[in-house]
Amino acid sequence: MDLIQHNPWDELRAHTSARIALGRVGSSLPTAEVLKFGLAHAQARDAVHRPLDFATLRSQLEAHGFRCLQVASDAPDRPTYLLRPDKGRRLQAPCAARLQQEAPAPELAMVLADGLSAIAIQRHALPLLELFRQHFDTDWANTPVVLAEQGRVAIGDGIGEALRARLVIVMIGERPGLSSPDSLGIYLTYQPRPGMMDSQRNCISNVRPEGLPYALAAHKLDFLARQALRLRLSGVELKDDSSLQNVLSN
Repeated sequence: MDLIQHNPWDELRAHTSARIALGRVGSSLPTAEVLKFGLAHAQARDAVHRPLDFATLRSQLEAHGFRCLQVASDAPDRPTYLLRPDKGRRLQAPCAARLQQEAPAPELAMVLADGLSAIAIQRHALPLLELFRQHFDTDWANTPVVLAEQGRVAIGDGIGEALRARLVIVMIGERPGLSSPDSLGIYLTYQPRPGMMDSQRNCISNVRPEGLPYALAAHKLDFLARQALRLRLSGVELKDDSSLQNVLSN
């Protein structure tokens, strides 16, 4: 007779990083789980407050042949950014004026914003951009990749308008969870301009090796970008009907 009682949750726990089947000691959690929770909470806080190393990121991007520009939002520092979301959505006026003097975007503008998790951009933006470049055929030598400091999603609207882009794609660090401090989100907006609503954007969320893999995210992004430019729209009217057969078989 098997004297060990196996936990039926163990099999499910092996397939997810979600906090399930934690066990208990009396009426409390096991010490190991309490310590893991404390670590996850600290990692989430660090992700929110840690600054993005723009100099290193720009150097890496330029070494891979991307045309980089750098701007900032109206939030002058991190505390303001966290307390005043509206300031993070607005592009600084001098930055907007400077972008208007740049060569127009051939078709689309890429924006990398620190958001609420700088480490998401630091870790995932370059490999994701590399894969997207392999999928999406455009004039990449002249396509701007704009690094936005203290930026939120809507900062891409002002950037896209200033660069006369037909489509703006914003890659941004998402709000950290207790098991995902480095999750990256992607937002697409056709004919960007300040004042657009979230319903006018498409979103691809939780991009990271433990979530949505780079290859699948690049595949979805390529499909949505092509459809947005072909149909001249984005948001709730644009559906992700991409086939995953080729991606999942690779």
